[in-house]
Amino acid sequence: MEEFVSDWKFAQKNASEELALLHYFSFTKQQPGADVTFLITVKEFVTPPREQFARFFAQADKEVNQKIAPIVPTGWGTSLLDALSDCTRMIRDFPYEG
Repeated sequence: MEEFVSDWKFAQKNASEELALLHYFSFTKQQPGADVTFLITVKEFVTPPREQFARFFAQADKEVNQKIAPIVPTGWGTSLLDALSDCTRMIRDFPYEG
């Protein structure tokens, strides 16, 4: 439970507005040949987006697994750590072939 509510959250008047605070992270995947740096954006929503239960959504700036089935690493969670951890796990688990 949060100890206080940040002022920015009061700017949202309706849940359909999906107001979110953005958090940015840099993550370097070490692999043979060259290291690859990903920029991960985590959205902290005031209220979960429609049809979601979590308030935190992380998304990387580039795809992984490009040769077989390209996918953009993402993660949902009830905390910033949960969403960020899910996203970084996808980056670790799939090769970057760009």
